[in-house]
Amino acid sequence: MYNPVKVDLAAVKAEIASAEKSAGWAPTLWFETTKDDPGLGPTAEALEAGAIMVIAAGGDGTVRAVAEAMYDSDASLALLPSVTGNLLARNLNLPLDDLASSARTAFAGLDRRIDLPLIDIRRDDQSISRHAYLVMAGLGLDATMLANTNDAAKDKVGWLAYVGALGGAMLDQNQLHLHYNVDGTGNRSVHAHTIIIGNCGSLPGNVLLLPDAAIDDEMFEMVLLRPRGLVGWVQITTKILWENGLLRRTEVGRKFMGLAKEVRALRYIKGREVVLRLERPHEIELDGDTFGSALALKIWIEPGALTVRVPVPGSPS
Repeated sequence: MYNPVKVDLAAVKAEIASAEKSAGWAPTLWFETTKDDPGLGPTAEALEAGAIMVIAAGGDGTVRAVAEAMYDSDASLALLPSVTGNLLARNLNLPLDDLASSARTAFAGLDRRIDLPLIDIRRDDQSISRHAYLVMAGLGLDATMLANTNDAAKDKVGWLAYVGALGGAMLDQNQLHLHYNVDGTGNRSVHAHTIIIGNCGSLPGNVLLLPDAAIDDEMFEMVLLRPRGLVGWVQITTKILWENGLLRRTEVGRKFMGLAKEVRALRYIKGREVVLRLERPHEIELDGDTFGSALALKIWIEPGALTVRVPVPGSPS
């Protein structure tokens, strides 16, 4: 399953041919995604043709669409990371720039079961659409930032393209006014600048946004960003870049974590299901792609619902 805009098709075909021959597999079937269909239809077609493994060659949008189509199937998903974020591959610790290694993993690797978050998005016309995502869903800052990011710039320079949109998003004074209920524990009201609900927590640039999110623990981690002016943004930056990004990664650093104080500007919550209602529609993003405006949403975890291909331990990368 390949995105012709994102991949060097000749290079991909050469590596796939070599890997499938070495592993003794039959010839691979090739399906092309389009702007109107980033992978749902082609993946369904591949599964109907009897595919037992689907290789996603493209960006995060291609991977997300393929995974959504594979929900409730017995096939496994293999990744050929390409361009911008490669968020699922990053969180699985897969090589991001080694096409040959990724192809070998597809045909000679192991199956690993991971959780799959599903989301029902209610629009302001009361229509509901259901989707899957793999890494993060966001309302507020990140969705605004993505909506303001030029697609051509994103294709050219990847995640650096978001920097220009970030400043404008941080200056946005339109807060989210919402009610949320995690695992049926009761409704809570909150005003927040940003809400992100993730199945795993690593972003490009070694940024660990959700430190306790795990791809196979049957739970999501939700973070509420509630800064009050510049001081609040400094607190958030310190928590994410210093504490999550540096201290948590070493034994000595984790000892200092016990001395760190919780701050109002940032709150983490773990759960298996969340229902969230907004006072007015806001932009929502899934794995880095905008999905329009949401008035309410429900997110839940389907444990072990997706099988991905990972390298054999000790195999060459």
